Amino acid sequence: MTRSILAIGAHYDDCPFGIPGTLLRAVQKHQRVVILSLIGDYTNWPPVRGREQGLMELSKQLAAERGMEMRFLPYKSLGFEPTLETKRAVAEVVADVKPDTAFMLWPRDRHPDHEAASAICHAALYQPARLLGRDEVKSPSRVYWYDNGPGHTIGFEPDTYVDVSTEWPVASEWLGRLMAYVRNEAYDPTKTDAAMETKSVLARYRGLACGAKYAEAFKSVRPVVNAEF
Repeated sequence: MTRSILAIGAHYDDCPFGIPGTLLRAVQKHQRVVILSLIGDYTNWPPVRGREQGLMELSKQLAAERGMEMRFLPYKSLGFEPTLETKRAVAEVVADVKPDTAFMLWPRDRHPDHEAASAICHAALYQPARLLGRDEVKSPSRVYWYDNGPGHTIGFEPDTYVDVSTEWPVASEWLGRLMAYVRNEAYDPTKTDAAMETKSVLARYRGLACGAKYAEAFKSVRPVVNAEF
């Protein structure tokens, strides 16, 4: 049977920045990949004010072009906390996707949206049956934390690495197209911005840690014997 992956972030770019290569590898292995962003209302974010719907449409389009599905919940930045409502909202996605593997943000972070999303996802991924009152809903067998770069993540020490050297050009373009939209510019493959430069340095650093050119790093919430995705 086709394996399913659920990758969750707070913002539209958390997964395209944090784990794009890993998700692309999963698609190449014919796994179903669903990306969930808890924030689906960007009306209070000045860079895309008046263009917020276009940001979500582009995010969905870029994911679909790469063989993935992108979903959004209705929350605004700084407009959600780890409440029963938000945990149930994510648990409903867990029940629908039935992921074998899930990824969520590392809990210690300088951005409050990231910390809130991590707490919500931890509950929803590990206790979806209790949150929904449906015993048939299962937790994914493997759950990993991922980091969101040195400007956000605090104290992240990975125990799992994924070589994404082959996927790197496509992953870089994915992030680049999103960043160009935020800048309200046409995408130029010769032009980079701070997010792209940060991701490149981080992926190279993770690669040096595991002997790859470019890599992404994770920490398993539970110890695992075989971390092959």
